[in-house]
Amino acid sequence: MRYGYAAINLTLGAQKIVVNRSMMKATFTAKGIAYASELALANFIDLEKFIDWNIQNNILFYRMSSDMIPWMSEYEISDLPDYEAIKIILTRCGEKAAEACLRLTFHPGPFNVLATNTPTVLTKTIKELRQHAEIMDLLNLPVSPFAKINIHVGGAFGDKVSARARFAESYVRLPATTKQRLTVENDDKANMFAISDLLWLYEQTGIPVVFDYFHHEFCTGGLTEQGALFAAIGTWPAGITPVVHFSSSKKKYEDPSSSPTSHADYVYDEVKTYEQDIDIMFEAKAKEMAVIKYMEMHRMLNEV
Repeated sequence: MRYGYAAINLTLGAQKIVVNRSMMKATFTAKGIAYASELALANFIDLEKFIDWNIQNNILFYRMSSDMIPWMSEYEISDLPDYEAIKIILTRCGEKAAEACLRLTFHPGPFNVLATNTPTVLTKTIKELRQHAEIMDLLNLPVSPFAKINIHVGGAFGDKVSARARFAESYVRLPATTKQRLTVENDDKANMFAISDLLWLYEQTGIPVVFDYFHHEFCTGGLTEQGALFAAIGTWPAGITPVVHFSSSKKKYEDPSSSPTSHADYVYDEVKTYEQDIDIMFEAKAKEMAVIKYMEMHRMLNEV
């Protein structure tokens, strides 16, 4: 079982090692793809440092930042002036990850909506998801949900049935290397998509479902936590460890004035795996520090 964190490493960030160098649209308009390439190259140089750090600290699950290539929706990755140098770095990163069994994944932003009823949004979504898969290809990651690209269905637009149908129709338009990595996650609002809603998508498309424990508290779809977890796990292909998301309530543990759906800085609850083999992505604001603290706590609990 792997424990992971998302995008930012606070320990490395304190040393100015980051993977999300970006710029405002006005700067991109002024400086163009040459500057975007410069930032992307710097981000990928630091991605290798992230990978080295994760391996050294036995954190073998990492969700890569979707901001490593600034404004990539405006051009093709292969058009970057530093593309050949980036390819060399990513090949080396992929080799290190494979040797250490480090699982690398993506979770593109919420503006990627396959269920959209706006053609321009769909076109941008398909390109963005394709480009995430292209980065994974440069890393030589498996073309499977082991290297998952995870998204939400997106807006229900007042009609979940129609939204799911549009998602399924849009899904088949994705390139194979994108489609075979895509997963979908349950939401944290009662009027959005629960695990029970996502099972229909799995039946139509075969897309694996990622179970988010914390989201399930707000959108159960009539399933218990164990029932929802087992249903999600059942959508994953044989031989590939399912991924789940876990976080604790900021309102309950850290700040009573917070929104009920806010994630805490650290993980305070023990993950109930129900004896299932899963990889756990901690969505905690303290990032790698939350993982380390949980791993220490879990080890102590096992030693009692």
